[in-house]
Amino acid sequence: MTKFLRSIDFWDLLLAAACLAVFLYAAIFVPNFVSGFNLSQLAASASEKALLILPMTLLIICREIDLSIASLLALTSVIFGLAVQAGTPTFAAIPLTLLFGALLGAFNGFLVSALGLQSLVVTLGTMALYRGIGYILLGTGSVNILPSEIVDFGINNLPGTQIPWTIVPFVLLAPVFAIVLQKTATGKRLYALGGSPEVARYSGINTRRMVFSLFVVSGVVAAIAGIVYTARLANARANNALGMELDVITIVLLGGVSVFGGKGKLTGVMLALVLIAIIRNVLALNQIGGDAQGMIIGLLLIGSLLVGNYWRSLEERLSRSRALRETKG
Repeated sequence: MTKFLRSIDFWDLLLAAACLAVFLYAAIFVPNFVSGFNLSQLAASASEKALLILPMTLLIICREIDLSIASLLALTSVIFGLAVQAGTPTFAAIPLTLLFGALLGAFNGFLVSALGLQSLVVTLGTMALYRGIGYILLGTGSVNILPSEIVDFGINNLPGTQIPWTIVPFVLLAPVFAIVLQKTATGKRLYALGGSPEVARYSGINTRRMVFSLFVVSGVVAAIAGIVYTARLANARANNALGMELDVITIVLLGGVSVFGGKGKLTGVMLALVLIAIIRNVLALNQIGGDAQGMIIGLLLIGSLLVGNYWRSLEERLSRSRALRETKG
């Protein structure tokens, strides 16, 4: 029993309790929150962020970061929109967009892994670069005329349910990322790289190839999110997902992933995604605007960091105390 209790992650339990508490509060006190339409809209609005947290979690575990992920989403959205506007069939425009996403991610990965540059600085630069290319390609206009199958995907639900089609890519990809991270040798290498890059390198892990691959995956997933975003809003614009990278990073850190690398699980990140999605939905239903929402989410992140630091310090003290008792015993 003691072993089982130790295996339970305190932070995941805290996030689960917070999700339940906020959901119950909203169900009781916020009109229309539990309506099928609202819950469907809540899931749909989180579709792109849900996708982006997957590669961001792996990158931060490895002590890397991708600040360009939202700009990459916007640029691939523009590429997808221009492709279908030019008459490219949807079945060809989608893989073309994913290819561009992989190339853009590979550019980030090359600068970080091959040239040894800091990912924070590199992706800060490409964050502006990719969005700027989007403006060069499309200007301040937008592509609003999309194929019917794309529009239907963006607005319709799974037959007979209130589950939006836009959340399906995340539902399919999330188990793959979770299994790779928690159940495979690749996942162990990711944690090893985040724990100590030097030790990982000397133990035979090809750290450069691993980091490069993560940025390519980040680019592909951002491209998928770009297609989903374009379908959900029925337009492609260069300013799509503006500032979304901050929300994604907030969710990942709130989910218990250490900013210093080597620690974190997707379960906690997904719970943080649910918590923030519910909070944003409740605030919107109460007519509280985006700026105020951002302030509240920022305070939530700062509070979570304070609680997390206190909990880690408490765990370390308890561990030292237990080790001291065992030594004396």
